[in-house]
Amino acid sequence: MPGLLRRLFAPRWRHPDPDIRRQASLRLDPERDDQRQVLECLAVDEDSGVRRAALERLDDPDRLMALHAEQGASEEWRERLLMLLTGRAGHQDLGRRIALTETLDDPAMLERLALEGDNQQLRLAALARLDSEEALIRQACENGIAAVRHAAAERITSVAGLTRLINEARRDRHVMRRARERLNQLRADAASLAAAREHRQALLEKLEAHAASAWEPLYAGRFRHLVREWTQLEDTPDAEQERRYQDASLRCRKVISDHDAHEHAQDAAERQREDADQARESLVEALEESLDALRHGDRLADQDIASLRSQKQLMASRWQALSEKHLTDDALRQRYDAALASYDRIVQARVRLDERADDIQQALTDGDDERLAALVDACGWPDELPPSPLLQRAHDQLERQETPADDNLEARLARFHDDLERLERLLESGAFKGASRLHQRLRQQADELPGKRIDAGRLKRLGARLAELRDWRGFVAGPKRDQLCQEIAALADDRTLSDAELDRRHRRLVKEWKDLGDAAANREQARHFRAVSDRIHERLKSWREQQQTQRQRNLEAREALCEQLETLLDQPSNQADPDALREIRDRARQQWRRHSPVPRDQAEPIGRRFGRIRHALQALIERRANEVAEAKRQLIDEARQLRESGQTAVQRAESAKALQKRWRALGRAPRHEEKALWHDFRHICDEIFASRDAARQQHDKSNKAKLEAMQALIERLDAWHPNASDDTSQLDDAINEALALEPLPHGRRSEGMRKRWSGIIRARRERLARLALAEVVHRWHRVRPLLDAHLRADAASLGGETPQDVQHAGEPALSNDLECAHKRRNEARHFPPDQADVEERLARVRIHLALLAGGQVAQRDDPLRLAIQVERLNDNLGQEASRVEELRSVLCELLATGPIPPALWEREVGELDRSLESLTQLPPP
Repeated sequence: MPGLLRRLFAPRWRHPDPDIRRQASLRLDPERDDQRQVLECLAVDEDSGVRRAALERLDDPDRLMALHAEQGASEEWRERLLMLLTGRAGHQDLGRRIALTETLDDPAMLERLALEGDNQQLRLAALARLDSEEALIRQACENGIAAVRHAAAERITSVAGLTRLINEARRDRHVMRRARERLNQLRADAASLAAAREHRQALLEKLEAHAASAWEPLYAGRFRHLVREWTQLEDTPDAEQERRYQDASLRCRKVISDHDAHEHAQDAAERQREDADQARESLVEALEESLDALRHGDRLADQDIASLRSQKQLMASRWQALSEKHLTDDALRQRYDAALASYDRIVQARVRLDERADDIQQALTDGDDERLAALVDACGWPDELPPSPLLQRAHDQLERQETPADDNLEARLARFHDDLERLERLLESGAFKGASRLHQRLRQQADELPGKRIDAGRLKRLGARLAELRDWRGFVAGPKRDQLCQEIAALADDRTLSDAELDRRHRRLVKEWKDLGDAAANREQARHFRAVSDRIHERLKSWREQQQTQRQRNLEAREALCEQLETLLDQPSNQADPDALREIRDRARQQWRRHSPVPRDQAEPIGRRFGRIRHALQALIERRANEVAEAKRQLIDEARQLRESGQTAVQRAESAKALQKRWRALGRAPRHEEKALWHDFRHICDEIFASRDAARQQHDKSNKAKLEAMQALIERLDAWHPNASDDTSQLDDAINEALALEPLPHGRRSEGMRKRWSGIIRARRERLARLALAEVVHRWHRVRPLLDAHLRADAASLGGETPQDVQHAGEPALSNDLECAHKRRNEARHFPPDQADVEERLARVRIHLALLAGGQVAQRDDPLRLAIQVERLNDNLGQEASRVEELRSVLCELLATGPIPPALWEREVGELDRSLESLTQLPPP
């Protein structure tokens, strides 16, 4: 009972019956807050009718959207909100509706708003919220506002979407055209990007191949050219391409840096060779000066010979060390050989004198001048060499027998005073050895000369100064000798040193001992130093035997190397590569240095032999390098002729590449010429390649201009729609303009342009042809009153009246064929043909017009259709079919056919009019 009461006194909008709740919602006032809340509750009722009735009472879209946010959306809510937002219901302000639309996230509602909105701005706002390409395509194809269609079409960017637009956007040719243009642009961009990627890939492969190749004169230039091309590419490389590019660039730069390092090493070797030449020249000059000093002296003492021998031994060792590293110049070697020959004559003369010294001394003692003269002659002493003291005494003895004493005495006194001056200069310079030898000779001469005529006091003072210098040398040399004795004793007791280090230190100590000479000489110290040195020699005996064996092996290896090089030089090839010969020379030098040292007595002969071989090999290299230089000069002349030739830039560039290959195959010219020749050749080749690049750029610019002109021509012709058949001249002018732009450059863009151009030309020709047909039909309509007059005259004639000729009033003017048809029609009424023939002729005209209009022909008319088609083929055989002339002839035949009964005309006229009407319909622009 309480439940029944609650139902009886409950509000009607809470009634269990949906119809009662729906009727209750119609009585609620949405302006009142409490009743509006009731309507909002009914808007989410379980019954759809109640929800729809409640929503129809709500006009505030903000509350509807809030209701949706709180309790979810239903189909009725969607429809009501759409009606409010699109303006079909309610009186909402446009700005408010646009603002609400911009807050929506439901794609289906947004799509319907864009399609059904009552304002363009509202539709554009809804369109801006759409992201699905499928929805954008539907808007571009189906929306009723052009601006919305265009905005939707502009947001479609995929190839598939643009393709669908081209196929489906039939109602808006602007959308189709823009989609086609953008699709062509996308394809052209894709093709251009693909071509750029292929170009970048090809360039990267060239760079990697270049990095794997060996260095040649064009290596750095080609690398710079490839890098310049890489940097000029407009597309962006991917990470893998960038990594490969960096790796290849690093390898190329390493090859270039290695070559530069090699060049620097060669330059350093050249400087070392020059230094070695200067050192050898100084050695030769020192030996020549020593020999000249001996020749210009008064006497040749034993110390002079010993000093000369020491100097020669040191010079020969130094000369051999330098010759092992660098080749000797011919002129310098000849000077060296001449100096050695002079040295050999002096030494041999000294040996002959030493062999006869005792006999000469005995002859001087005995006073046997005859025997003395024979012994002096047997010595064969060179004339340019001053005599030794013994030989001088012999000469003096012999001269006293031949020359008056007074003359000889005066000459000896003059020489004595000159020697005093020399002695004083030597003492002032501190040259002890030379001063000691000269003082000893002067003392001997002083004993032989008269004491009153010589300056004995000066000689005594100079002797005191010499003794003082000797004492000072002894004061300095004494501690040094003690130190050397201690060091050699410690060296002999040191067992930690290697044999090589022990030998090196021992040699140094012995040299320092010998350098002291006789200063502070002590027999006990000398005996001790020599004993310790002998102990060291005994300790190094086995090591020195091994060293001698190794030296012998090195000597054999050097001899084998010399034999190989001599075999190469005996049979030189005229086509030998200078670089290969240079490599042989460098390797031979390395092997020569590796097989060192050799036995001391064989070092100089084998060194001279290797020096002669290297000199000959260098001469061969220079000869071949000069030949290469001459060949490269010829290539430079050919390059100049090629630069001035009348060939195309591409042909000149290809010929220049062939010249570069020949250049690389020749090898290197001499160092002082290679860089200059290469600079000239590269400059000429750069000019040739620059002209090719300029021609390519000009060609590309011309091609781009052609494409732009062709694109503009296509756009212009696409926008042009002929309105009369007389506009054919404009189409012909456009075709001639397109032919003038041919040939277009190869590529996807050109192919796309040709296809689009062919389609436009075909469409315009079709339109012009239809215009011409339409014009013929329009002129026929003007002549139609004449046909109607003939039909009335035919009806009167067939009705039994006297046949009457139809007169043409003169307007419009008839063409010749129509005038003939008019006369034939008048004649046909006077001499009427068989009625079956008239029906057949009229049926043929009808079928022929249907074929021209592209209409359907009934199955019963198939025999006539086939016959007409065969006649059309036969008439147009060998010439282009003209539908205009064919239509004119058919219309003339229609005018000439008669007399036609009214019933027959009524039966056929409908089909004839439909065919003519089809011929007047033009294709859409």
